[in-house]
Amino acid sequence: MKCFDTTGDAAHAPGFFLMRGAVRQNYEVPARATALREGLARLGLTPASVAPATRAALLSVHDAAYLDFLESAAADWAALPEAGPEVVANIHPSPEMLAQGGTVAASIISRAGWFTADCACPIGAGTWAASIAAAGAALAAAAEAAAGRSAYALCRPPGHHAYAARAGGHCYINNAALAAQALRDAGAKRVAVLDIDSHHGNGTQGIFWDRADVLTISLHADPTRYYPWFVGHAAETGGAPGGNLNLPQPFGTGDDVWLAALDDGIRAVKAFGAEALVVPLGFDASEHEPLAALKVTADGFARAGAAIGALGLPTAITQEGGYNIDVIGDLLARFLTGFGNR
Repeated sequence: MKCFDTTGDAAHAPGFFLMRGAVRQNYEVPARATALREGLARLGLTPASVAPATRAALLSVHDAAYLDFLESAAADWAALPEAGPEVVANIHPSPEMLAQGGTVAASIISRAGWFTADCACPIGAGTWAASIAAAGAALAAAAEAAAGRSAYALCRPPGHHAYAARAGGHCYINNAALAAQALRDAGAKRVAVLDIDSHHGNGTQGIFWDRADVLTISLHADPTRYYPWFVGHAAETGGAPGGNLNLPQPFGTGDDVWLAALDDGIRAVKAFGAEALVVPLGFDASEHEPLAALKVTADGFARAGAAIGALGLPTAITQEGGYNIDVIGDLLARFLTGFGNR
């Protein structure tokens, strides 16, 4: 299996993270990529560096004004008097504002609120370069899948919470959505996205909500108690009927129940008739995570890899969450070993 690496991700080192009213150290740190590379090395895999995604590629799933914001936000923010070190919005447009014709202004304060969903996506000087590099890795994995093979993209920052025109939850560019769209553009008539991060893949769901050619599936912890809080429920089936499947799990769910739900997702992929697959791979379902909502073991991830690999579909695997740097390298090695060299 080929693997592709992000480049320059160490320059994206977000510090701000708001949790229960307290500002804490951000979990999405450069050491995550180091740990994942160590996991690949255990398998004898050396990820190849690839070129960053082009603007044309990014426009396949993202809004132009949003991309302009991401590219210029850090510099525009730094020009403010008494600015903090990262772009963090202090207001977001409410539904009432939008219903009454609310619009975004030119000010970076306004744009930060308009183009971000929460306070968990601080933007620093290195965020844009790291994001388009991660997107480049996802597109390289998609190109392998388009050629009938499977590949892993070490994407950092992750991407599945990013909407077409909004960042959120550590995510800026939706790597999984880019990969899925690239597979469609390469000729796959039906593409499935099978997201096993412990958080709902809300951005990917949003991007493909009205599409009948891309099936989005997300296996995640109960969103009534967990990010993203407002979506991720089983009743959300897509604007195109049957185009979305959510499989929310109760807190504390371990291997057997989680894997049974994964089997439901795999059956949906088969019923859909997918010709190619994208797997947003998160390890924050691990029993050892700092915000552990689910209790999946290393063996559970290995079994998940085997179950997904058994589909036999060309697959682009894009890295999402997983924040315990002491275990995520091993979990990656276990998952890829289960998946097999396809």
